[in-house]
Amino acid sequence: MACVNNPVSSSAPAWAAPRARGPINWRQSVPGSKSITNRAFILAAIADYPSSVHGALRSRDTDLMADALRSLGVTITEVEDGHLRIEPRPFHGGPIDCGLAGTIMRFVPPIATLARGTVLFDGDPQARQRPMSTILDALRTLGASIEGDRLPFTVYGQGAPEGGTVEIDASGSSQFVSGLLLAGVRFRRGLTVRHTGATLPSLPHIEMTVAMLRQAGVKVDAEQNEWRVYPGAVHGRRWTIEPDLSNATPFLAAAAVTGGCVRIPDWPVNTTQPGDVIRTILEQMGCSVELVSTGAGYDLEVTGPAAPLRGIQLDMSDIGELTPTVAALAALAGSDSWLTGIAHLRGHETDRLKALTTEINRLGGDCEELPDGLHIKPATLHGGLWHSYADHRMATAGAILGLVVDDVQVEDIQTTAKTLPGFEDMWEAMVSDNG
Repeated sequence: MACVNNPVSSSAPAWAAPRARGPINWRQSVPGSKSITNRAFILAAIADYPSSVHGALRSRDTDLMADALRSLGVTITEVEDGHLRIEPRPFHGGPIDCGLAGTIMRFVPPIATLARGTVLFDGDPQARQRPMSTILDALRTLGASIEGDRLPFTVYGQGAPEGGTVEIDASGSSQFVSGLLLAGVRFRRGLTVRHTGATLPSLPHIEMTVAMLRQAGVKVDAEQNEWRVYPGAVHGRRWTIEPDLSNATPFLAAAAVTGGCVRIPDWPVNTTQPGDVIRTILEQMGCSVELVSTGAGYDLEVTGPAAPLRGIQLDMSDIGELTPTVAALAALAGSDSWLTGIAHLRGHETDRLKALTTEINRLGGDCEELPDGLHIKPATLHGGLWHSYADHRMATAGAILGLVVDDVQVEDIQTTAKTLPGFEDMWEAMVSDNG
């Protein structure tokens, strides 16, 4: 079932997206990765001894994850130098607020089965539309007691489930696989997950999960469409969080659409983050992309072309989270773009395919929704209200268009706090400094 796709009204006035008056030249630091932060939190919570997390993202999604773990009994404290100390404790029952965070909805229920007590899950109204039966049915198969098939639902924790082998169709979200794998080390027999669907979106996020499990000392076998986590110890350790590369993409897009130059510091040379693929995408669309050595690491520098961006034909099945940014770029390109392999985005914070089609066309664009993606043709855009649908990446896509289109108003820009608090202040500072 796809998410409902009615614009979500906000009491806050629409945000006037600032218009760039020339090329954007800017250096923007980006906070830590949400995906890595929340995985590190989970692994620290089920570890044998305390962990420290350095550079953790502070956002709505990560704050909700920390609160969820505290509700299960985990101690999380901020240390003087800003890092977090996470001390695992035996899990007990409690309430969990998922907000609109897929990582909480899909990562916390499996570890909640380890609790001794009742764990009640709920979240934002939009979250109640997001698919959950895949992971809840899988946990039932593995011996867990759960009431409900989507939010709100209840996990009746009885200590570690038996575990074993489970087959699931994860074509709706790779988070179903990651959530099971993160908890599987604590199941009595470990866990083998087999994906039975025809497609598997966002495979790099599963690879991120496997890599972090191994860093925590967990034995994991990974084959095509099958993963085995062996029961055993989870090492407490120091986790250092990389910058969130997906959150960097709107700023890089600012260089692309204005013919400017934007630099993101501390770009990892080797990473499991899907957002790293933005480098290839921007090159294909006509930008100059360079990793610049700083001696201590590398900055990513993107320079936009003087001519219009080129359209792109791209299978985005592994990088669906970049779709709103790339769709905004495509709406400003000089030739057609086809973004495919992303039918699963209908089950994200909103139905992103329908939302992007509606909003691009609302501003005079030419976007057609395909069975598994979008076909975007060149068109002259005009101002208007861009609805965010309580979706942080929809909001940043509207900000990108507003750089080169007069009078774009973005509804509920504050929804960007889900993964990047203060986005609008960063964006306004970038544009005003180039005014």
